[in-house]
Amino acid sequence: MSSVRELARELGLSHTTVSDALRNKPRVKKATRERVLAAAEKAGYRYNPLAGALMSEMRRSSVGVFQGVLAVVDLESSKGRVPGAKRYHSEISEGCREKANELGFKTETFVMGAEHLSVSRLDTILRSRGIRGIILLPASTPNISQLPWEDYAGVYTDYIIEKPALDSVCSDHFRSMVIALRKLQELGYKRLGLVLHEEHDARLLYRWEAAFHMHNEHTPGCEALEPLLLKEFKKEGFAEWFEQQKPDVVLCHRVQAMEWMLELGAKIPETHGFCSLNTRMTDIPVSGLDLCPRLLGRRATELLVGQLHRNDYGVPETASTTTVPAVWVDGPTTRVQD
Repeated sequence: MSSVRELARELGLSHTTVSDALRNKPRVKKATRERVLAAAEKAGYRYNPLAGALMSEMRRSSVGVFQGVLAVVDLESSKGRVPGAKRYHSEISEGCREKANELGFKTETFVMGAEHLSVSRLDTILRSRGIRGIILLPASTPNISQLPWEDYAGVYTDYIIEKPALDSVCSDHFRSMVIALRKLQELGYKRLGLVLHEEHDARLLYRWEAAFHMHNEHTPGCEALEPLLLKEFKKEGFAEWFEQQKPDVVLCHRVQAMEWMLELGAKIPETHGFCSLNTRMTDIPVSGLDLCPRLLGRRATELLVGQLHRNDYGVPETASTTTVPAVWVDGPTTRVQD
């Protein structure tokens, strides 16, 4: 494999011109850049921009220390998020920061959305700062396909993204639901009731619901209840379901369901239990599942740094998903195990 200096000698160009052409610097003429890239491909040379940035920074630094920068991109404004969602995103970002520091990098957060950065502006900023690695935070309708991904490596921290289809790190919702249901059965609950917002259920590709049905069908001693899927998360539909199905424990992503249970006469945990499907969504002590958002951020950062070290840029031919199971958290909204 030829070095930059060998390529420069072969082409009769300066080392700086060849280096700038490989880094797609605008000051190099298009014809010259194409000539350099063709020669580099023929020679089997592939420029490593991470290493290039490292050497440039070391030359500028009096101490010879460099930390690469990773972009943590929030595709939506946080203004409309409920406090629990803000905490969840913050935990993922903190996990990214922690792991990045351990691996010799630092992170910088960029917020998009109508009142923040456009895709083109984000691209300009990232290029000017030499940032090639991007971690995308969860979004309700993720779409960042206009970014020229051939120049970037990216990882998404939620279940699915199709525009573009990037590698993802997310909670294992199916397995996590099974963990919760088994724990609740161990605590003596028999009539397990699941309450979901339809939009949230669909966004997770129905994994919560699928695991719930599977458990009810294949677990002896479990009294199968029809899950409640709400188009609008309002008390009226919940109250009717609660009185008809008579669950002795309710599993729900939102703590409002527990408030409705109390208003309908339930005593928690004396007569009924409540299991949160994401304990990070509330600051009220509850029993349920910790989806480990900080760990998701750490795993995403590990994957991204690996991509950068391999020069693995662009949208993968086949996107992969790394899942992390939730951890059960004992709390005051379920019985104490005998």
